[in-house]
Amino acid sequence: MLNSLGFSVYLSTFQEQWPTLLRWSGTGAPVFLSLHIGEEFHADYCYQAESVCSLLAEHGFRIIADVSTKTLEMFGEPDLIRLALRLHVWALRIDYGFSKEEIGAMAEKMPIVLNASTTDHDDALEITRRGKDVFALHNFYPRPETGLDRELFAQTTASLRAAGLKVQCFIPGDTQKRGPIFEGLPTLEEHRNVLPSAAFADLALRCGIEDIFLADPGISQKEQERIARLCREGVISVPAELDAQYAYLYDQVFTCRVDSPKWLVRFMESRTYACPGTTVVPGNCIARERGAITMDNAGYGRYSGEIQMIRSPLKADDRVNVIGHVPENAQLLMDCIAGGRKFALVRP
Repeated sequence: MLNSLGFSVYLSTFQEQWPTLLRWSGTGAPVFLSLHIGEEFHADYCYQAESVCSLLAEHGFRIIADVSTKTLEMFGEPDLIRLALRLHVWALRIDYGFSKEEIGAMAEKMPIVLNASTTDHDDALEITRRGKDVFALHNFYPRPETGLDRELFAQTTASLRAAGLKVQCFIPGDTQKRGPIFEGLPTLEEHRNVLPSAAFADLALRCGIEDIFLADPGISQKEQERIARLCREGVISVPAELDAQYAYLYDQVFTCRVDSPKWLVRFMESRTYACPGTTVVPGNCIARERGAITMDNAGYGRYSGEIQMIRSPLKADDRVNVIGHVPENAQLLMDCIAGGRKFALVRP
């Protein structure tokens, strides 16, 4: 079972976010809250922050507060430990303004989250020796083209894990995007325009990331349910547009054959689910682009009725019908379906 989705909370949008958060209350889900966003500062900022933190703690969320020396100035506290107690904070994410020695001292008293982008292996190793619960959280990247590439992300993550850290990161939302650019807040650049459930599955299943946060304020209920199902049941929900006569395939749970090659997903139960007594007549035997969903027709004899999902383009074959496709923003989910993994085709 995977950890549940974490959320990023912004004081300026908290009222709009609260109904979504309530659906996850009591799960122990982590909440990321920045306490040094300059554009959110106002006369009642400290009071509002205390009220929001108290409400989140009351409903069972684990608050991870992003802090800096500016935070101490705003709240008039002499140290971050006292501030954490005041705000019911579970962990402090140290952004800037504190030395390695100061961070190590704090790690002896409470969970600490390091900035994965600015902490090197040696510093991380020294801090983890002093604290029981030390994590590293990657940044999110509002400006398009500045998010991490997969290779750099893998190298940084491996280095931090070697120092004993659990690594955390962000995915973008699909409804309300955070300003001022409003183009998503991913850690990985390739996640910027994909569904939240696809980015979540990629990080959880392919990268082994333990804690994943929604960075934007908004996520649709449909996407929340898909992520919750993956966490709870281990089933990947793949949005698909199927031709009308194949609508019976929606919401069936399939298994990826363990011998599926990298260029396609073979549906282990596909011939079991085929309509009994019917012949799959050749039709729409076109080139199979990435994302195509296909069914072998009568030309393949005993393989007739087998369904596949195409991960790499294949040429047209008179024995293979194209019966639907996975939208581009969901195609990353196909790459997350390893041999033996359960998945289901769902309506977009």
